[in-house]
Amino acid sequence: MRWQHVTILVLLLALLAVPGTAGDKYLYGNPELSATIAGTNEFAPGADTSLTVIISNSGLNTHKIVGSTIVNRDDLPNTAKLATVALKSEATPFTVKTDPQFVSDIAGGAATTATFNVKVADSAEPGIYTLPLEVTYTYLREAEEYGPDTLRYNYQKKTETLPLTVRVTPDLRVEVLDVRSESLNVGTEGYVYMTLKNIGHDTANKAIVKVVRNGASPLIPTDGSAYIGTFEPGETVDVKFKVSVSDNAEPQSYPLDVVVTYEDYEERAATSKIVTIGLPVGGKIDFDVVSSPATLYPGGKSILEVVYKNTGAAKVYNAQARISAVDPFTSNDDTAYLGDLAPGETATARFEVSIDADGTLKEYGIDSEIRYRDDLDNSKISDTMKVRVALEKKPGALFTNPIFLTIVAVIIIGAGYYIFVHRKKS
Repeated sequence: MRWQHVTILVLLLALLAVPGTAGDKYLYGNPELSATIAGTNEFAPGADTSLTVIISNSGLNTHKIVGSTIVNRDDLPNTAKLATVALKSEATPFTVKTDPQFVSDIAGGAATTATFNVKVADSAEPGIYTLPLEVTYTYLREAEEYGPDTLRYNYQKKTETLPLTVRVTPDLRVEVLDVRSESLNVGTEGYVYMTLKNIGHDTANKAIVKVVRNGASPLIPTDGSAYIGTFEPGETVDVKFKVSVSDNAEPQSYPLDVVVTYEDYEERAATSKIVTIGLPVGGKIDFDVVSSPATLYPGGKSILEVVYKNTGAAKVYNAQARISAVDPFTSNDDTAYLGDLAPGETATARFEVSIDADGTLKEYGIDSEIRYRDDLDNSKISDTMKVRVALEKKPGALFTNPIFLTIVAVIIIGAGYYIFVHRKKS
């Protein structure tokens, strides 16, 4: 035998003596799932929030077999495969807005998360509630071997319900039982009266009621807070606020927000949910000159009479009319008292004006305005009005003209002299 053949034979015997690669399998094990809420589990009535759930798998594989003839498994029996989670809310004041979610596989010792949009009812009673989390998954129940290289997997589908504990906290909820306004007109300031009720379940301590401007609403609070102290569930309170209305508003209803800041049952600063009310606004306070154009004459002083009418929607008090005299007019008496004027009422003002003798004969417009006080004793000034004045030539002015009188005198003297001479000759 050749030595090279001996070497080959030894190598073949060595290969035959090496054992095959060992495989393993697990005899027992299954998923063990639990669920918890990430973050707080306390929610106030009316809350619209995202609830994140952590699903954990603590399942173990307790028995393992290793052997050279065992074929390795692709899946482990403690893996929750193809898992889907669904949050339920039956018989609770919660509404789940999110559909069931697919979260894929959850291996033993691992966890995954799912987030659900949840709405708490405004009328939710304080207390503890349970939200069922349904988890549906498939796991490897067993794997059968057929020969040295074949496996058949037997999977089992399972649905588990995992409880999630949530708590609804007490809260203050405000209902506006009655609202009325006083002297609320365009461009003025008025009062707003409200009756509020605590329809929640929390006692509000150190409570302050506030009215707040709603967006670009023309209603602007000028005295917008009222301290009411302790506000018990079921209790009602009456409050009063001062609100102004911008000049560019129209006579219609506008929104105003109502909110209460307070200390809650845990002595923490809290704010109630905003309640929006509508307030009617009356028309603007306005005036018109209703008298006909006055006729005045150049030279000397004249009395200018002007009739004003309250064409607005509210009564005014201590009204005073004023004119702004311009050339050819001057006045040392440019203010006249009108008194109180209800809507539709008129009053006459008299002004003494001087007129230049060389004033152009035409119609003029003299600026005029009225200063008054509203129902809340605020001083206001009306829009500017035009008082129409026509300058005309004074009747009979020819007979008082010095030149005309001189000419007449000369004619009379000449006529008399002519008559005297004619008679003398006769």
